[in-house]
Amino acid sequence: MTANYQLQCLICGQTYQPDEIRYVCPDHGREGIVDVIYDYDQLSYDINWEALTASADQTMWRYRALLPLKREENTAVLPLPVGGTPLIPAPRLARQHDLGGLWLKDEGRNPTASLKDRASALALLKAHEISPDKLLTITTASTGNAAAALSGLCASIGQPNVIFVPHTAPTAKIAQLAAYGSTLMLVEGTYDQATDLCHSAVEKFSWYNRNTGYNPYMSEGKKTVSYEIAEQLGWRAPDVVLVSVGDGCIIGGVYKGFYDLVQLGWIDKMPRLVGVQAEGSNYLTEAWAKGEDVLTKPPIQPHTVADSISAGLPRDRLKALRAVQKSGGAFLTVSDEEILTAIPTLARATGVFAEPASAASYAGLRRALELGLIQAGESVVIINTGHGLKDIASAQKGVALAPAPVHRIPPTLEAVIQHLSLE
Repeated sequence: MTANYQLQCLICGQTYQPDEIRYVCPDHGREGIVDVIYDYDQLSYDINWEALTASADQTMWRYRALLPLKREENTAVLPLPVGGTPLIPAPRLARQHDLGGLWLKDEGRNPTASLKDRASALALLKAHEISPDKLLTITTASTGNAAAALSGLCASIGQPNVIFVPHTAPTAKIAQLAAYGSTLMLVEGTYDQATDLCHSAVEKFSWYNRNTGYNPYMSEGKKTVSYEIAEQLGWRAPDVVLVSVGDGCIIGGVYKGFYDLVQLGWIDKMPRLVGVQAEGSNYLTEAWAKGEDVLTKPPIQPHTVADSISAGLPRDRLKALRAVQKSGGAFLTVSDEEILTAIPTLARATGVFAEPASAASYAGLRRALELGLIQAGESVVIINTGHGLKDIASAQKGVALAPAPVHRIPPTLEAVIQHLSLE
């Protein structure tokens, strides 16, 4: 069956049919990141918008016709429901910041508690296309969330997987991987070293490679978050979307999703995308501000409490830069202290518990307002990429920076009354 898409190298522009290459442009090695290119005129003809919007399926597969899958591919092969996460209004914060509207897209509601489930779900189906009769071993390198996503979804269908994670990853994330039963490689090195080792293992053992910035379908899975945001807003695009950035795959996917909808005429504008980085992991912010070539810019030494966005050499940097440049957005940085303080601030104002990388997006909102990147009255969506239970140690540090009343009392009503009267 002819595929409904092609693959195009972001460096040289060469196009390929999906069966010609599996991951990257062969002329550029591991740097030859490719993009999935659709014929939007044909898609407009093929897709029944009324049927899509009337569908009872509330998962990411609601948008299956907009994904690079074989027409007959059975998405029901995955029992865990991925996507369909709530878009939560934050009216108190909207009033506080003089915004026309503010929403949190809470990706912590996914099966393994992060947006990365969207990419891993698509990875499993692409692996199934390659080997429909035998479960391939799938692998990835990760600071935790992508690994957990792949691990949990593989566990749901008994698919073998091997995970490469820096030994410094938060304990809770490592425990999650162990609970799912993955073959876990704790690498005594950085995330970038874990990624390189994972690539080498793929070449040696012919596993299916789920790595961000290498497998082009990962941003295609992540783009479904943009479809949901637009539909949940009544097929309107917000003025601004803020998302934390490490490797760059999420913001690249967010851009691709809104780009699809603009091309199809389902929304009337592209939102400005603001990529938020930690000050200690600011490769893309620096490259964007200085106009540097990210194909020649050397890696940095990252250091940040937000492990999910710690990357010395962002693997999906071409797509991340395109997302900000083409949308008229910006990159900015926030400090680790701002990130940690944002965890309890966001939780107390919305009830959403965010891990450090996710809270960075709210810290970025405050910084963007200070810089004049967002204007009064504009509509804004913050993507909460992962749940706060992913990193309790950092949450505790955040609470220490913004303490709430805690009373240790004897088990008497009089003690309760006494402490309440002291507040």
